Amino acid sequence: MESRRESNFEGDKEIKQEQPRQTAVRRHWWKVLLAVCLLVVGAYFYFKSGSESQQTKQPVVRAAPVVTAVAKKGNINIYVTGLGSVTPLATVTVKSRVDGQLMKVLYKEGQIVKSGQLLAEIDPRPYEAQLTQAAGQLVRDQALLDNARLDLKRYQVLVEQDSVAKQQLDTQEALVRQDEGTVKLDQGLVDNAKLQVTYSRITAPVSGLIGLRLVDPGNIVHATDTTGMLVITQMQPVTVIFPIAEDTLPAVFSEMKSGRLQVDAFNRDQSQKLSTGYLLTIDNQIDPTTGTVKLKAIFANKKNELFPQQFVNARLLLDTKKGTTIVPTAAIQRSQKSTFVYIVKEDKTASVRPVRVGPSEGDNISIEEGVSPGEVVVVEGAERLRDGSKVELPTPQGQNSNGDHKSRQK
Repeated sequence: MESRRESNFEGDKEIKQEQPRQTAVRRHWWKVLLAVCLLVVGAYFYFKSGSESQQTKQPVVRAAPVVTAVAKKGNINIYVTGLGSVTPLATVTVKSRVDGQLMKVLYKEGQIVKSGQLLAEIDPRPYEAQLTQAAGQLVRDQALLDNARLDLKRYQVLVEQDSVAKQQLDTQEALVRQDEGTVKLDQGLVDNAKLQVTYSRITAPVSGLIGLRLVDPGNIVHATDTTGMLVITQMQPVTVIFPIAEDTLPAVFSEMKSGRLQVDAFNRDQSQKLSTGYLLTIDNQIDPTTGTVKLKAIFANKKNELFPQQFVNARLLLDTKKGTTIVPTAAIQRSQKSTFVYIVKEDKTASVRPVRVGPSEGDNISIEEGVSPGEVVVVEGAERLRDGSKVELPTPQGQNSNGDHKSRQK
């Protein structure tokens, strides 16, 4: 019995020691659980407040820098253009008309000569000798003709007196006509010999610019030579032949009736105007392969601005449109559906404005509909804009961003 009581007492003692230990463990877990809950609640409110602040934060809209221009009212010219070539009115290859040795060359390469100016001399002595022979023969035959005419007069008197037969008179008349023919033949030989002497002196057939020399002095030249001795190109005036589309022919014919049409010649990239002339004529047929017709314009070319066979851009002034709205060509924007510009309002915002464009001239273009004179259009920076975008205009020189004038530094 005592042993059983001792065992119960020890068991009760162990139970009493285990109860405070379990109570301490429970209290520790409650603290951990409470800390975890506090962390979860704090994290929830932290992220919630951050997301709300991001939602309430407004994005910063920056103004796009642009360059603008003011639409103005003015006149704009309507042109018809075409790529043409400079064609001289005359290009002459000078050849010798007689055979002989080239004795003198009296010109320089690249020299401007006038019509009739002496250029070269061929040995004239053979032709001068032929002229002397022909002249001598002419004198002899002329004397024979004079004597035959005197005899004819005598025979006429004798026939009237019935002293000679009529046959002798007829024979003498035939002899006179024969001598007259001989004298004419001799005169032709004299004229031909004089012409050969003249041909031995080569003169300029037209006024113009001499090219490179093709034959040097001392060479034997022939009338049958194909290369020639030199080439002369007329420089003043010159013409430009250029094509235009056949659809513009009616307008060109209509304007030609009212007077001369001005034609300007520009260099190949159209950056410089070379000369100004007027329309001379229109070709009489249309090229069916290209649907174009050739026009010829004439230019005074006093300063030799145009050179033969030079390619130029010919621009024909067809009409002038007066009192139209003009803006820079760079202001025109194009999409698949329409043509438009950006208008800058007073609040410095850009607005899309559909437009209908007309003819252009240089860097300007006319607006048929959509823009009025005085409105401000965007010229540069349109690729960064949308309808309603804020714009930043360039600050005028001498002012700060607030519009106050900058003070000069001493």
